[in-house]
Parts: sequence; structure tokens; C-alpha cells
Amino acid sequence: GLYESLLFAIPNGGARSVTTGALLKAEGVRAGVPDLFLAVARGGFHGLFIEMKKARGGVVSASQEAMCTELRRQGYAVEICHGWQAAMTIITRYLTGESWLF
Repeated sequence: GLYESLLFAIPNGGARSVTTGALLKAEGVRAGVPDLFLAVARGGFHGLFIEMKKARGGVVSASQEAMCTELRRQGYAVEICHGWQAAMTIITRYLTGESWLF
């Protein structure tokens, strides 16, 4: 779609070796950063961050909670989505100006 090129994944998660983790941290990888970012301003927000979780379950870590809180303070919309359908709904509502909060 029109904004497809502005939606991108942030490869912050996953188990890594100590060496790889140190290299990624030096490159700017930060704990708690959400999984997806839609770089489109809407409704007074600078963009939309999405933290993806399993459709059933999936826990938000303390570092994720802290990062989401700070991103919101900085003017970004941030949502936790359980499953891809929830993420698709949030993105669609965000782009069309509908209320996306459940």
C-alpha cells in the first residue's frame, strides 16, 4: 500500500551470544524498543510503534514498559498487539484516523 515502505521491523529481540549482543549494543540496539515502527504522522502523533506479542499470552517486560512510556511522552503512539490481526487493525485505524484503542 501507500505507506508500506514506511512500516519497518526493528530487530531488537531474540537470543544472542554475548559477543553478538555486545556488538549490537554498540551499534545502537536498545532493550525494550518495540518490534515495528510506522513512520507516518497522524492525529498529533509523530508515528506509531507496535510491540508484537503472541495472540494468546506474551508478557511485556519491564524494559518494554519503560520504553513504551517514554516513547508516548515523546509524542508517539505506542500499542501492544497480540497477534498480527490486532496489529493490522491498529495500523488501519491509526492511518484512517479512527479510534484505535481497544
